Amino acid sequence: MTVDVTNTLRDAIVTLALPPGAMLDKSALCTQLGVSRFPVSEALARLADEGLVDIAPQRGTTVSLVKIADVREYMLIRKGLESEALRVLIGRHDAEVIDSLHANMAAQREAASRDDADTFHGIDVDFHDIIFRCMRLTKVKSIIDRARANLDRARRLIITPRRLAHTIDEHQAIFDGILAADTAMAMAAIRAHIDAVMVELFAFAQEHPELFADGADFAAETNDFPFG
Repeated sequence: MTVDVTNTLRDAIVTLALPPGAMLDKSALCTQLGVSRFPVSEALARLADEGLVDIAPQRGTTVSLVKIADVREYMLIRKGLESEALRVLIGRHDAEVIDSLHANMAAQREAASRDDADTFHGIDVDFHDIIFRCMRLTKVKSIIDRARANLDRARRLIITPRRLAHTIDEHQAIFDGILAADTAMAMAAIRAHIDAVMVELFAFAQEHPELFADGADFAAETNDFPFG
């Protein structure tokens, strides 16, 4: 029950259905989700540990504001772990993985053609998950999922038809590296993909610092991203 409540609330936060700064009323959540206070309290504690909610005694619980400093660190986690996962995958994958990636790329293009950002997002996440599922890298996937929740919430702010098109091109470059069994090519492509998304996000944060917890400080910094 707690896992279901946690996943439901996390999804609402990541998709911005519960926007940054929103107050979270435990009683209202219990009524909406049809559960007792215990799983809601446990779920909020887990989400606080993930950096998605802030729990302040006497003041209540709110959806946390996006922190650019955290996003920068989560980016490093994803870039490092996902590129290494590809290194493990290439040469050890089977035809089923290739078929799954072909189908995923087709689904990405179909969703983008309808400018369906919500559907595209789920397919995008699955593109990356296919690699971890086939290699049974469950612990690595768990770490990346924790980082992804914060990254994906921030990414929702920059979703445009242009970004969807670039994402497809970047995913195709990763897939081309896998198809060619070229480890260096695939690893470079996934690092470039993550860098490209984050460059756009950081530019957005500098233009709209009010939307981020540390936006004013970040806007005044000399940005040293990407880190190579």
